[in-house]
Amino acid sequence: MKIAVTYDNGNIFQHFGRTESFKVYEVEDNKVVSSEVIGSNGVGHGALAGLLSEQSVDVLICGGIGGGAQQALAEAGVELVAGAEGDVDQAVEAYLKGELISTGANCDHHHHEDGHSCGDHGEGHSCGGHDEDHSCGSGCGDSCGGGCGSQPALTGRNVGKTCRTHYRGTFNDGTQFDSSYDRGEPLEFVCGAGQMIRGFDAAVADMEVGQIVDVHLMPEEAYGMPDPNAVFTVEIAQLPGSEELEAGQQVYLTNQYGQPFPVKVTAKDETTITFDANHEMAGKELNFRIELVEVK
Repeated sequence: MKIAVTYDNGNIFQHFGRTESFKVYEVEDNKVVSSEVIGSNGVGHGALAGLLSEQSVDVLICGGIGGGAQQALAEAGVELVAGAEGDVDQAVEAYLKGELISTGANCDHHHHEDGHSCGDHGEGHSCGGHDEDHSCGSGCGDSCGGGCGSQPALTGRNVGKTCRTHYRGTFNDGTQFDSSYDRGEPLEFVCGAGQMIRGFDAAVADMEVGQIVDVHLMPEEAYGMPDPNAVFTVEIAQLPGSEELEAGQQVYLTNQYGQPFPVKVTAKDETTITFDANHEMAGKELNFRIELVEVK
């Protein structure tokens, strides 16, 4: 198997259509056996998909990517893991461990707009959508529920240990929004490390292996309440590519550090476009049935 990552000085380049290099990894028995950096030859978007196909690449890991490029990759038979960031080698290792989850359809027209930093919009870099087969655990892990740092430290026998859990998440009306049982694979995380929403972490902290618990989480224990400051409007002329977006669409912008964060288009007129960076679960009460499978 071959994995390609958009490459820039050891890190994942955040704009697929403008990447100048890929780091390509040869993988055997789920381990990297060799790697090399190749140039993109100055081609962009759809042509890059052809380049990866010619290199017999099976998987692409990248930051932001547009709909046209996604379609071209799909047609070329290349699996896409979008929304990744940080060190390229670590990203590949995480993918091979099953810990790197694609955060969904991205907008490849990123914009470093002053005042629209990720920090202002909360740390909700999570699932991007529980309706896209992304585990709640992975999503919760990236988000911390928007306030882990301000919470008292967790205590319990499992804090600091790697836990594997099965879970089923439902809303108060009984509608299921996520389930590890449906995927057939337990969720793995370090308890108390801020990889999960607060209430989930707290529930697992003192469980015993084989135990099953039912928990009801208020928004403050999950993804928090919606933040009105996370809704912002920009001039379409200042955000190249936004003219193609439509209300209801979920895309990714980048903050001043080059990190992608998910937003939803809530309104658009001839000159402006409004985004909501609140997590889609913000303000919701959540119910989980959690089964502790293993503690390492």
